[in-house]
Amino acid sequence: MPEQYLLDYMYTFLFFLCGLLTAVSQYAISWLISPPTIQQKTLEPYECGMDPYGSAWDIRFSISYYLYALIFLAFDVDILYLFPVAAAYNRVSGLRGVAELFIFIATLSLAIVYAWTKGVFSWARKRKNY
Repeated sequence: MPEQYLLDYMYTFLFFLCGLLTAVSQYAISWLISPPTIQQKTLEPYECGMDPYGSAWDIRFSISYYLYALIFLAFDVDILYLFPVAAAYNRVSGLRGVAELFIFIATLSLAIVYAWTKGVFSWARKRKNY
């Protein structure tokens, strides 16, 4: 039996060593292939093949973009919780599982209604100054 433990530890160590070797080899290969000097073009940001103009600090986004992104992120994470529930659905008693699922979806729906009443989903149109 102790030989089996030693074999298990050897497999774990070998797996760790292969992962470490993979990570180090990627750095080593990029160090060998990369040019020795950095050119000015390398330091510029890449924007879809077009030369950038202006400064990135000149662009200001409205707060509604960030609120919309935060709400999307929150509901995206909440939807991720539905996958384990769906996977374990047949292990839970019928009525209790359905009730918990509806409570969870109702909570999500209330959050959407709250965000809607606060006006997060309405986009204010900007007037152009000509």
